[in-house]
Amino acid sequence: MNKAIKYRLYPTKEQEEMFAKTFGCCRKIWNLMLADKIDYYKTTKEMLQTTPAKYKKMDGYKYFKEVDSLALANVQLHLQTAYKNFFRDKKIGFPKFKSAKHSRRTYTTNNQNGTVALTDKGIKLPKIGIVKAKIHRQPDMDWKIKSATVSQDSDGKFYASILYEYEQTINQVPMSDNVIGLDYKSDGLYADSNGNVCGSPKYYRKSQKKLARLQRQLSRKKKDSNNCNKARLKVARLQKHTANQRLDFLHKKSTEIANQYDVVCVETLDMKNMSNKGFGNGKATLDNGYGLFLTMLEYKLSDRGKYFVKVDKWYPSSQLCYCCGRQHKEMKNLLARQFVCDCGYKNDRDINASLNIKKEGLRLLTTV
Repeated sequence: MNKAIKYRLYPTKEQEEMFAKTFGCCRKIWNLMLADKIDYYKTTKEMLQTTPAKYKKMDGYKYFKEVDSLALANVQLHLQTAYKNFFRDKKIGFPKFKSAKHSRRTYTTNNQNGTVALTDKGIKLPKIGIVKAKIHRQPDMDWKIKSATVSQDSDGKFYASILYEYEQTINQVPMSDNVIGLDYKSDGLYADSNGNVCGSPKYYRKSQKKLARLQRQLSRKKKDSNNCNKARLKVARLQKHTANQRLDFLHKKSTEIANQYDVVCVETLDMKNMSNKGFGNGKATLDNGYGLFLTMLEYKLSDRGKYFVKVDKWYPSSQLCYCCGRQHKEMKNLLARQFVCDCGYKNDRDINASLNIKKEGLRLLTTV
């Protein structure tokens, strides 16, 4: 199995310059190889196989030798994958040239005989040396380092994501009645089959006024000036802070559920379509991060040998009476918040839906 742990880096000025040079070389080699592949395909209708070593020998590109060669080799692999994915499925889109201003600043290097390692002082990286880092989590003794991905966020902070390889035998938890159903709640996070509702802290909404003020200040600055860069950093730091708050909340909630229940049943929703303007609550949908919450829940349950059951999105969970099973098509109207059936059953629409999702999830699990 593979698992990545992300560490915060605190590089020196010299190391920051080397990181910036590596980011730039990776971007440049991507653009050069992509341009050559496009030209070659136009003339021959065939795929060009090229390597970074070819460009290192050219005049004007000698600086490629100054950075980690494995970082450049990984760029080649990423470009090949992007090309193959496009020809496999045109919907994925053709590989794009990388911009110096708008592209993500990142590169990946591989561990070869200890070139990437965790030390008492930080993280050892090829061509960089030991970079001071916050080692908040130590890997187990039998974990082997495969690679390291170094990145710089828009707020200027550096991170290293270390990928570990290890062997683990997961013992599947026996089936039990320790089951919960979850239904998406537009004005919160979810409603569960136990009758509980988890609200959303709405971090973006809380920071919206401050963010708008900082963005107005940024819009008044002279482009590319020092004051403009300072204002841009303030905006980036607030956006990152909001994202971190949301991430922390979702991690805690997903871990709580994964520890407490053996089977979790959810509905497979297209959160991207639900967040568009036509649905009416795009900001709320993006702010609560329900899609990310389900992703976290899935891998955490898998690590514990527990069950994550997905119910089809077309299953009418909100329209069915949990008590008698009768379908009420009038519940398609999202303004109807209470579910009332002729059999006498009455409940909140989202809690009723979570009960139906739980029932359908158990049916799917037992028929597999």
